[in-house]
Amino acid sequence: MSRVKASTMDGDLQKVFGNPVPELYETAAGHDASPALARALELRSFLALTEEQVARVRDRVHADMDPDRDMGELSADKLRFDAQWLEAALDARDGYRAALGELLRTMPPPDRRARPVRTTQLRATATLPPSAVPAPPRAGAAQARRP
Repeated sequence: MSRVKASTMDGDLQKVFGNPVPELYETAAGHDASPALARALELRSFLALTEEQVARVRDRVHADMDPDRDMGELSADKLRFDAQWLEAALDARDGYRAALGELLRTMPPPDRRARPVRTTQLRATATLPPSAVPAPPRAGAAQARRP
């Protein structure tokens, strides 16, 4: 994944997790890394890659439209293809930004570690009314008929 390329949400990650992105990747490699950190860094890597794609298409279109370039080299088909490519890359970027933003908004604060939930076993207790006397040990047993 893209650990070297910057993303537009690196500042948000640093603010939430309290460390620069390279340190976050080191922390995530440890055995006690939180699932939220791992997920956030995965989304961040996808975002950085997608933003790189957006920049490549943008730069290619700018180069093709350079005023010093020969007008005979312009291709409407190539520009249409680049526009479709750019639209797809921008949609992906927006999706990754939204997913990462939502994760950062909804996760618990980093200083609160997940603790195991303690549950108590409830026991039902009931008191019998005085009229309900326990049955004798042979209750319900078939009695022999007397002649």
